[in-house]
Amino acid sequence: MNEQKPRLFLDDLAIGMAFTSETVAVTAEEIRSFAGQFDPQPFHLDDAAARLTLFGGLAASGWHTAALTMRLIVESLPFDGGLIGTRCELAWPLPTRPGDRLRVEGEIVEITPSRSKPDRGTVVTHSRTLNQDGGVVQTLTASLLVFLRPATETNMGTN
Repeated sequence: MNEQKPRLFLDDLAIGMAFTSETVAVTAEEIRSFAGQFDPQPFHLDDAAARLTLFGGLAASGWHTAALTMRLIVESLPFDGGLIGTRCELAWPLPTRPGDRLRVEGEIVEITPSRSKPDRGTVVTHSRTLNQDGGVVQTLTASLLVFLRPATETNMGTN
């Protein structure tokens, strides 16, 4: 499923445009490995210790969920020039657990052309990262820098 998608430009986008990612599986080993490097707390590292916390069992770091979400969005929205964030708001309503299969569903909610730089604009997306049961493990509203299609590409084939 790593087929190359066409690159997207600001001109290709519309408010209300929806996107859905592929899925990614989350393992206990990956949860512990990520946490060991970036968020070393007992409820991310040790099953027995995690059972004694508010999580009641091993839970992925929210930052791990965010990193997986980023990967899924990058694969779903192949913006030319990359996925360049300018700000975001995120929340983790439910923990991500070992064995979860995550997917992202989102939509474009705002498009604003730049007043000072005519080759780009800002796109706001709202997405939900869902587990296999439809539980929302993350919400993300992101403001992204997106470029217009270069004039050379728009005029290709015309002399």
